[in-house]
Amino acid sequence: MTKELPEGAEGLAEQLLAIVNQPRYQPVKPRVLAKKLGVGKDQHDTVKKVVKRLVKQGKLSYGAKHCVKPVAAVEARKPKPKPALTGVFRRTSAGNGFVSPRGTKPGDRRNDIYIPADKCRDAADGDLVAVRIKKHGGPGDARLRGEVVEILERESHRFVGVYSESGGNGWVQVDGRVFAQRILVGDPGAKNAAPGDKVVVEIVRFPSPFHDGEGVIVEVLGARGQPGVDTLSIIREFDLPGDFPEDVQQQARDLADRFEETVPEGRRDFTSQAVITIDPVDARDFDDAISLVKLENGHWSLAVHIADVAHFVPPGTPLDVEARERGTSVYLPDRVIPMLPETISNHLASLQPERVRLTRTAEMEYDAEGVFIGCEVHNSVIRSSRRFTYEEVDSFLADRQAWRDKLEPSVFELLERMHELAMTLRRRRLERGAIELTLPEVKIDLNKQGEVKGAHLVENTESHQIIEEFMLAANQAVARLLHDKEVACLRRIHQRPDPRKLKALTEFVRELDIPCETLESRFEIKRIIAEVAGKPQERAVNFAVLKSMQKAVYSPEPEIHYALHSEHYCHFTSPIRRYPDLVIHRLVDALVKNQRPASNFDAMLLLGEHCSEREQRAEKAERELTKVKLLSLLSKHIGKKLDAVITGVERFGVFAQGLELPAEGLIHVNSLTDDYYHYDQRTHSLTGYREGNSYRLGDTVRVEVAHVDVDRRELDFRLISRKPAGAKAKRPPQPDRPRTRVARPKTGKPGKRRRRGS
Repeated sequence: MTKELPEGAEGLAEQLLAIVNQPRYQPVKPRVLAKKLGVGKDQHDTVKKVVKRLVKQGKLSYGAKHCVKPVAAVEARKPKPKPALTGVFRRTSAGNGFVSPRGTKPGDRRNDIYIPADKCRDAADGDLVAVRIKKHGGPGDARLRGEVVEILERESHRFVGVYSESGGNGWVQVDGRVFAQRILVGDPGAKNAAPGDKVVVEIVRFPSPFHDGEGVIVEVLGARGQPGVDTLSIIREFDLPGDFPEDVQQQARDLADRFEETVPEGRRDFTSQAVITIDPVDARDFDDAISLVKLENGHWSLAVHIADVAHFVPPGTPLDVEARERGTSVYLPDRVIPMLPETISNHLASLQPERVRLTRTAEMEYDAEGVFIGCEVHNSVIRSSRRFTYEEVDSFLADRQAWRDKLEPSVFELLERMHELAMTLRRRRLERGAIELTLPEVKIDLNKQGEVKGAHLVENTESHQIIEEFMLAANQAVARLLHDKEVACLRRIHQRPDPRKLKALTEFVRELDIPCETLESRFEIKRIIAEVAGKPQERAVNFAVLKSMQKAVYSPEPEIHYALHSEHYCHFTSPIRRYPDLVIHRLVDALVKNQRPASNFDAMLLLGEHCSEREQRAEKAERELTKVKLLSLLSKHIGKKLDAVITGVERFGVFAQGLELPAEGLIHVNSLTDDYYHYDQRTHSLTGYREGNSYRLGDTVRVEVAHVDVDRRELDFRLISRKPAGAKAKRPPQPDRPRTRVARPKTGKPGKRRRRGS
């Protein structure tokens, strides 16, 4: 009989350690351990994650073929071990690789270990590997060098590529730069694949310097360039979810059949109040709404109503299991892969106008100056009075009288109150130290075939700011409430920047001839951002500040949100599209019902890692598909000229992203033939010997499209002219040897996407 998984991950970890550390234990894979524990198949992924965490903690280890071993057994067989590290491998197009040691912060490459091509074994991008340090580099090269001694965990066995035939065999060239050589897939025409088709291949032998890779075709996606094949390729490449299982769909249909638009007993009734939603013009689901009244004492009563998704998704049900596995909705350029079936996300839980909907409300009180007084949470019911788009609200704010006859008086007055309070909260938040960067977002426009037809700038107007302030306020208030009730919850944390990065940022800003104190002070960062607003240095400074920041993640650790300067912060406002918000709603629901919420710190830690991973996967997939679509367009326009901004500077060249069309490409240092250039990591610049020859982060340049390879995701620009961001170029040290050609790395650095409620 299958027994239930223990309530906390800590108990599961203890059972795993007890099994693995038995004297007669033989190494087996995690799924075998799951069977030994007696848990159901639906919990095997949880067991695998707990094993992975124990390996990271050094309590277990991986052996051959990903079998789990006790640490003691490994040490017993290696009485004189050489220093070894565990980390994530990434391979370059030249065949060599780098390993980021375990614990390295995202984007920090200073401690990377260089692996020569003949020492990489058959490691592929993203694999977890064990590395033995061999030596440091030669004169002038401080890099650590090493060799891969074991592949601990494969990132993936399935890849997407282009099928071809030669020599009586079928071959697949995997997209991107994962493998430099083609993968042999056996007899021609497998799965009826035709040359030029996009296919999914499962690797049965990974390529290495000593042998070719081999695989089998498991799916034919369609002809390269055919409408929709690019999107399907990215979906398969990132293993994004497909259709919902039938039991999940059926549960959603059953809920729809039973749902009645009434006010259930025990819920706070807001249906008589003016309530509105403000969303993008193309929004299909509406998960947040606002009501706001002025109290007799002059205080504000702000109610942020969030769709009560938890009412429709009880823990442990098929809907919940599927939503947890997905972790988030995925917003691709031409489609949305929802976390929940549309029966719920676009109907039952969507706060549509003039429909009675179940909500969970954070009702906050502020004094006349916007000072927070307190917060109460309610299980509630609303009826939205009107749906606004951002453009409509901006039009209202620009000419209020023109809207007076178009709106009910209660809605007109509500919009005026919302603007007044939101701008007050925004001013106070920024004065308290919240950091806000000026980095315009460019969104691509597609035609009906999914091809790029143009792009437009997404401006952060006052209508966006109104909703943003109220969502931030609700997220902070709920997090503070859970903290005060001593409930462990899944926070949204944004750790402080590495002091070394802030020191480098300070030096960079000073190199732009901008006097400043140390930027380890957030208020000095804010002062510098304000000082360069509208000046040539604005882009350079904002890009540099962004690159110094860490990624925001989900965790129950009591960490601050650095950018928001908030001690307590969680995600509460989007449970339709984010699983962490749904978890917070369940905790709040228990508090509303005067129950003690069931929260386990260790289980939350694992869940936070999973949700952060899913969020990052979704963002990478979105960026990659956007890149593919832009490259497909530019491949037909070689020689096209663009204004661009430098988004990255490396030894081998500079990355630049178009201002009107957000394609990012490489200007290789070897194409800069007018001078010899010296790379300065401290100032993010390539500087020549001639006066004025300097390229820095944030500089605006004029480029033309020189080379495009859609399958390998490569875009090369040729520099036409430059418009420097500010500082004078400094003459670099005289080189003692000629400049050498370096391998071109993977192009396309990620940008940051604005989301409601940070």
